[in-house]
Amino acid sequence: MSTRTTAEGTRVLTKVAVRIMPFLALLYFVNYLDRVNIGFAAPNGMRKELGLTSTAFGFASGIFFLGYLLLEVPSNLALHRFGARRWLARIMITWGALATVMAFVPNATTLVVLRFLLGVAEAGFFPGIILYLTYWFPKAQRAKAVALFMTAVPVSSALGSTVSSLLIAHGNGVFGLTGWRFMFLVEGVPAMLLAFVTWFFLTDRPEKARWLNEDERTWLAAELDAERRATEAEFHWPLRKALTHPRILALAFVYFAIAYGLYALGFFLPTIIAGFNQQFGTKLSVVQAGLVTAIPYVVAAVVMVFWARHGDRTGERKWHVVLPMVLGGIAIPIALYLGNPYAAMGAVTLCAVGVISALPTFWALPSNFLSGTAAAGGIALINSLGNISGFAAPYLTGWLADLTGSQRAGMWAVGICLLAGSLVALALGAHPRREREV
Repeated sequence: MSTRTTAEGTRVLTKVAVRIMPFLALLYFVNYLDRVNIGFAAPNGMRKELGLTSTAFGFASGIFFLGYLLLEVPSNLALHRFGARRWLARIMITWGALATVMAFVPNATTLVVLRFLLGVAEAGFFPGIILYLTYWFPKAQRAKAVALFMTAVPVSSALGSTVSSLLIAHGNGVFGLTGWRFMFLVEGVPAMLLAFVTWFFLTDRPEKARWLNEDERTWLAAELDAERRATEAEFHWPLRKALTHPRILALAFVYFAIAYGLYALGFFLPTIIAGFNQQFGTKLSVVQAGLVTAIPYVVAAVVMVFWARHGDRTGERKWHVVLPMVLGGIAIPIALYLGNPYAAMGAVTLCAVGVISALPTFWALPSNFLSGTAAAGGIALINSLGNISGFAAPYLTGWLADLTGSQRAGMWAVGICLLAGSLVALALGAHPRREREV
């Protein structure tokens, strides 16, 4: 800390974290749940009612990310220009409305259309919050901040699996809907309600934070501004370069690999758990299957926070991305070859730990050399291209399941992708060469 002691600076940043991080995590919890709850609907009546094959389900799950891809960069640039609270509230209203309409989908074609539109509506939400965190936290604390925000991923997968299972199990017949339709209806409403809270609760920049005293506002704004100017002077990455440089494309591939593992687990883990009934002779109810699905994510949430803190404390970034990816890449294909459900769940849990622990430190990498508009565009482009895996993972996993009659081939694809991404991350390192050309 340059203008205050470390203790004083830590106090200010703790005050910021307590104010904004729980709320941002809540928003992402709702966002991620609305994105992947189709995975809980599939084995609980949706596929049968709509006549979906594994390939068709994978396509409907993944088409979301093609819509997401189209508007990611312009959406993040709009957030940078108009402010986070206004733009995030706009995103949440539109995605919440579409998420509730999913309850009334009549056929597979309409499901595909609505999933595509849901992706269009959500575009810019996740990279917008990653960008927003750069407005509030210096680089040395950023991985931990992202980790606290991203606890919403494993929490939404853990708690969300239980909530979704309960809604499906007990919502059958409510409002004349089947259980999976009732789940879509209920889980879309919070986004619309929280949009109004977002408008009044979030503060765009430290300079406008009335909940900080004047000295705290001045210090934090000055600290972040000095860091921004130092980054621009050292690396000099304008927007055009941030949208075209090979390093950004390589980072997008690394994120593609991480997200590939994340979405393959998110969309197909409930189906894999349901398959334990046949594979191992277990007898799990809908709610019990949801609780079992939660286990890998609970463990991953705890490990992720400690791993990110370790990365911030040591200042090391590269290996904090590479090692978890290697762990996930090795663990997931092994899981389906193990001879009992406990060993299989152990391997799946290690995969979840690896995939989720890589995420926070990964997002600290681009902000090492991007700032301002370049950060808005570069982060959005990385997220946009990386999230092509959101289409590829469920579609390819479903297609391989139909082709081979087993989930094993799809999980091998997940492992290979994670290992390939880890090699690219290893080659890139944590920093680009100190380039000055534009």
